[in-house]
Amino acid sequence: MTTTLAAFAVEILSTADPDSKVAKTIAAAEAWRRGGLAVGHAVPPERPARPARPVLMSPREMPKRSTGPKGRIALVHALAHIELNAVDLAWDVVARFGAGMPRAFFDDWVDVALEEAKHYAALAARLRSLDAAYGDLPAHDGLWEAAMRSADDLAARLALIPMTFEARGLDTTPPTTAKLRASGDEQTAAILDVIYTDEIKHLAVGVRWFEFLCASAGKDPHAAYKHVVDTRFPGGLRAPFNMEARERGGMGAEYLRPWLQA
Repeated sequence: MTTTLAAFAVEILSTADPDSKVAKTIAAAEAWRRGGLAVGHAVPPERPARPARPVLMSPREMPKRSTGPKGRIALVHALAHIELNAVDLAWDVVARFGAGMPRAFFDDWVDVALEEAKHYAALAARLRSLDAAYGDLPAHDGLWEAAMRSADDLAARLALIPMTFEARGLDTTPPTTAKLRASGDEQTAAILDVIYTDEIKHLAVGVRWFEFLCASAGKDPHAAYKHVVDTRFPGGLRAPFNMEARERGGMGAEYLRPWLQA
């Protein structure tokens, strides 16, 4: 029987089957919310367990998406892959960086993991309705490559994943959703509506704990964010930015000033 949150995190990271990963995430969240679970300590794997498919490629090796029905499946598949990675990323934060953090930190990341698991499950179900399945297409490994670039530093992980990758999702999701609705795909658009709302909360979690760490270290968070992007995110940030959604997540214009002025 799993007795600590960190042990749950490592067990989930070590689970290859996506549906089992989702089920264990739900169980871990329920156990944590009931109370009585210690945070504990456990060493996460360098990489999470993955099923044999999809084949993982670097982002530049990925084939271009076609238009039409195949393009729709490719879009949903890509989103499902991102959300499955996000489940692992949330649990990796719990296991890798939890030492000394307040209980509210774990409350936040358990919530994030649970919501990402629900996103994956909804997208996997949508794939099935399109006569496809997760694993049918190749997928890129960019998110976990970024995670490995920030495995040594919680502030860098928060800056790269929620404050850069997830925030970029807030920039790109509204036009994608609008295109889906224009083409009559209300089912996928409705899933993206839920993801968009939740990702604003996830950005807020990242900003909250990034600023907590910066305050503890006596650092200016805006300068610290720029330093992480400059040193760990090749290519930097590019407009356009969804400032309304980013501000709702606590990431105001001051964070983006260096790139807004570029």
